[in-house]
Amino acid sequence: MTTAPVTKKNIFNRPEKPYVNPYFGGMVLGIILFLALFLTGNGLGSSGGTTRLVAFIEDQINPAHVDRTPYLLKMAGGDKNPLDDWIIPVFFGALLGGFTSGTLFGRTKLETTKGPNVTNRTRWLMAFLGGTIFLYGARMARGCTSGQALTGGATLAAGSWVIMFAIFGGAYALAYFVRKLWN
Repeated sequence: MTTAPVTKKNIFNRPEKPYVNPYFGGMVLGIILFLALFLTGNGLGSSGGTTRLVAFIEDQINPAHVDRTPYLLKMAGGDKNPLDDWIIPVFFGALLGGFTSGTLFGRTKLETTKGPNVTNRTRWLMAFLGGTIFLYGARMARGCTSGQALTGGATLAAGSWVIMFAIFGGAYALAYFVRKLWN
């Protein structure tokens, strides 16, 4: 007697479908990057959107601080609206596109991926801490991995290649110290 294969269900109770071929996905991403550069003169990235959202919130809470901070003043302050930039639709489009794709392919689920010896609280704390440090580093590097690797790498910017080697090298060096979070 044979049994039917078990299919995982997501929060919308849809069966999980296989991932897209990575070569096809890379080709589509390359075409999207080309079109973004050709049509708008801007590449792809995400950390700029997060920074502009934070500047918008800070401008709503404490506009005097924004007006005194040169970094924030470039984006907000006075009559400037930090949400009036090309990166904001890209940021929200990536969120909406990822959620839509996950839903269509049955991969939208609420779960915490972690090692067996780690609590959910520790995993969430480490994820928040790592994300905060990475976003801070991305702003110091003038772009996140998507901006540096995709856009900078495609335009053969030497600084982008250095940043990407530093990111991967730093990740490998740090992996030894956080390996117990996954074992």
